Amino acid sequence: MAASPASFPSPASAGSTASAGSTASAGSTASAALFGSAAAPGSAASPASVAANADRPRVTQLRLAAFAGHRRAVLRLGPLTLLAGPSGSGKTSALRAYDALARLGGGAELGAVFPDAGACVPERARPDAQRRRGFRIGCTADGAEGPVHLDVAVQAEPELRIVGERLSADGVVLLETALRDPGRRAVQAAWHTAGSAPVTRAPLPDDRLGTPLLPLRVAGKTDGQRRVLAAAEQMVVALRSVFACDPRPERMREPVPTGSGHLLGGCDNLADVLWRTRAECGRRHAQFVAAVRTGCAGPVEDVLAEPDAGGVVRALIDRGDGTRTGLARLGYGELRYLALALVLFTGPGVLAVDPAGEVPAALQTLTVLADGFDRGLDVCQRAELLRLAARMCDRGHIRLLGAVADASWAERAAGEAGTARTGGPGGVTVVHLSP
Repeated sequence: MAASPASFPSPASAGSTASAGSTASAGSTASAALFGSAAAPGSAASPASVAANADRPRVTQLRLAAFAGHRRAVLRLGPLTLLAGPSGSGKTSALRAYDALARLGGGAELGAVFPDAGACVPERARPDAQRRRGFRIGCTADGAEGPVHLDVAVQAEPELRIVGERLSADGVVLLETALRDPGRRAVQAAWHTAGSAPVTRAPLPDDRLGTPLLPLRVAGKTDGQRRVLAAAEQMVVALRSVFACDPRPERMREPVPTGSGHLLGGCDNLADVLWRTRAECGRRHAQFVAAVRTGCAGPVEDVLAEPDAGGVVRALIDRGDGTRTGLARLGYGELRYLALALVLFTGPGVLAVDPAGEVPAALQTLTVLADGFDRGLDVCQRAELLRLAARMCDRGHIRLLGAVADASWAERAAGEAGTARTGGPGGVTVVHLSP
């Protein structure tokens, strides 16, 4: 599957290459730890917030040099990006690559991130003389340090290991690792020092990404070392706090036990989350109810959860006339719309994500990965959900990368968002993928 253009730049130039796609403007709002800030969903971004967004680390490019069905694909990512293409074009695998980089950036072990690594190897990839095959992925994170580029080479066969990693900025290689001795479970790493010695060399494990390990290895005594640390921090913060979401209506219809109140990726425990959030932020809940009213049939006075026998809670729609409709009666599209709207109105305090707890909330961005963003939705539901996503993404606290099957409606809705918009830095980016 290819995105246009299908070039894979070197790390030094990666920040300047973008895939083709239609770009339109969108609306604005902010999202904070629980339900977001007090800013109204339709409000324009203030100059102060625009300036703050410029320094907030965020992933602006995804590179799939050789991953599953992708080769030399470069995907430009905006605050709200839709990957559009038919079945088999690689939308889901692109989302998987992003999620994998995020988990590796959080320090996850390679085997946990890629339990079926063989499926990530391009189908026609030929093994080398040692019968080794693998894949390559990477990304660019923008922020206060400018564009920082990360590229990773993974050996999937005959055994899973990281065989190469490069972190670079402004044409300078800040960290580079390579597998020198296949018999050792380590890679040789060299990072920029710019002191009495130009680089520092040391072994790093071959089952974890080296970039998040740098704060434990680099002293930060020279300007070069401090530059390495700043670039690594920007990349890690940009990659952290990712919520992969694909609501499963068949799992949302039944009552669920009360638990942590953190929404799962399949939105199975939506009732438990509503039980918590409705009581914690009435204003933001009211805005969520207004969004549900637009996308669900019939009158909607409230969306709530109530306790049931056996220590469980069930979600209901209050029709305002004494009638309460259980989620079991809602249609497939209504349930997906409701769940995705709830995701967009919440933040790391509600979603099951791995936030960078050591970084101030003002410098963090929650990224939602929404596979099948338009699956099961009617024309009105998908257009309204896109408008809501555009407003919520505009201030920079939340970003969304979604997959849609039909590019025509996405471009049309993106154009309408641009026509209605009055200003601000955000936008809707549509990236076309083809088999």
